[in-house]
Amino acid sequence: MEIPADLGRVLVIIPTYNERDNIEGIVGRVRAAAPPVDVLIVDDASPDGTGKLADGLAAADDHVKVLHRTGKEGLGPAYVAGFRWAAENGYDVMVEMDADGSHQPEELPRLLTALRDADLVIGARWIPGGKVENWPVTREALSRGANTYARLLLGMPLHDATGGFRAFRAATLEKIGLEGVDSRGYCFQIDLALRALREGLRVVEVPITFVDRVHGTSKMSGDVFAEAAWRVTRWGVENRLGRLRGRR
Repeated sequence: MEIPADLGRVLVIIPTYNERDNIEGIVGRVRAAAPPVDVLIVDDASPDGTGKLADGLAAADDHVKVLHRTGKEGLGPAYVAGFRWAAENGYDVMVEMDADGSHQPEELPRLLTALRDADLVIGARWIPGGKVENWPVTREALSRGANTYARLLLGMPLHDATGGFRAFRAATLEKIGLEGVDSRGYCFQIDLALRALREGLRVVEVPITFVDRVHGTSKMSGDVFAEAAWRVTRWGVENRLGRLRGRR
């Protein structure tokens, strides 16, 4: 499947922290699956030398760019930095993708094709046709439960609001605004999807296959989960209070 030419310039943003064993392979797969797109590696000063390896990839391929940050601040700030770099450099579409191989670059053209009729496309695991490989039952139950909780509490018509393989139009990010986004972990994904829906934008889910990483360690932690639970609960309470005030 080819990349729709009418989408304009596409940038795949890949945040990294200690992903030396993964970054070369994932960038190579993106370039093979979608030759017209550019790749931006956003490295948070990885102590394992990921940033230096990324510089080598950029030196060998004009389609690969690197944004170095001074330290590890979390997934949300890394993506926000990437989005701003993309806007400053005239890209029309920004794609989020993990560095660890869990998102399949070969599915990127399908996400971009769906973006022709949407403002935000989310690669979803928990819809018909979507699946997860090599996850323990406990991890799957946690993800499904978190998404059900967010859907019910926030009234979101989405089944995988935490999914991190997604494509935005530049105009979508401009409309929802990034100034007030302070989510740092995986709830960043819920935050942006919620903002898009509240702006009346069209958010579409397409099925993907999510494959657990082979190399390196997951960035998921108790703190990341706690932040997501706290923020989703707060947003849900604020939403309900706002509705109650509107009825008075």
